[in-house]
Amino acid sequence: MFDRRDLLKSIAAYGSVSMLGLTRMVSASDTRVVGALPSSEGTGTRLADIPVTEENTVTIERRDQVVLIGINRPKSHNRIDPETYDALGKAYYGFENDPSLRAAVLFGHGDHFSRGIDVDAYELAAKNKKTILSDTGTIDPLGKRKPFLTKPLVVVTHGNTWNMAHEFHLVADVRITAENTEFGQDENTHGRFPGGGSTVRFVSEVGWGNAMRYMLTGEHWGALEAYRMGEIQAIAATREDALKLGVDIATKIAACAPLGIRATLASAHLAIDPQRQPVFDQLTAQYRSLYQTEDFREGRSAEAEHRAPVYKGK
Repeated sequence: MFDRRDLLKSIAAYGSVSMLGLTRMVSASDTRVVGALPSSEGTGTRLADIPVTEENTVTIERRDQVVLIGINRPKSHNRIDPETYDALGKAYYGFENDPSLRAAVLFGHGDHFSRGIDVDAYELAAKNKKTILSDTGTIDPLGKRKPFLTKPLVVVTHGNTWNMAHEFHLVADVRITAENTEFGQDENTHGRFPGGGSTVRFVSEVGWGNAMRYMLTGEHWGALEAYRMGEIQAIAATREDALKLGVDIATKIAACAPLGIRATLASAHLAIDPQRQPVFDQLTAQYRSLYQTEDFREGRSAEAEHRAPVYKGK
């Protein structure tokens, strides 16, 4: 049994940082995210800073050799639509190809990290057979296709962190969460399934039984349970503390020799990536196929009508 007080003692020294203080931001949907400024270190492009606006669904702030990438759709609880997904892909690509940046931190603006996929937007995209992620100038935020990030990613979660958002979290190299975080991988209760990589990464991180309990039942779990299962590395008292801890860890990583950091990640991935890639290659088609089922439509209707769904396996 974990004592909340003991867990929080280890992070108490980190103090707090105001989320409102993140003022130097950039839209990842802006072409400058991919890099329009000459780099100060070697060849490549430099990720630019642009002030945040309500229109920017993804924000970026440079802090020396660390970049903060923020999901910024608070009015929709940071749900991810195709445009935001593509913007994140461009932000990851910009980070990867900026030689002056050595680590990244992904976080969410507002009350929640993210409630996951914007189902209405993705359903429309699936019907129209729309390409969700640009073929060039992007890196898949779910890490399901090449090119992959070769630099360290820290993910900081707070509030609701559901479904696709939980899968963003699982892609990270280091994971920090606020005490109020509620994780969820409940697609099976809505006529879908975890198609963003949890069937691979969640099982690998926490073990078969732990992962299946939550994916098959749709139950949500909190920060202490996530810590028990081993999918997070630290719990902070507040979202501000969590973000500061995440930035502190990224800054320590950035201070290390970058070639050694890349070699460490590459070596570790050699052990796991060959087994994962065949599964990832099938996930998108499997996920889209469920949008055509009666059970999916029943799940959407039940959710809109605030009633329990009745599934028929069709």
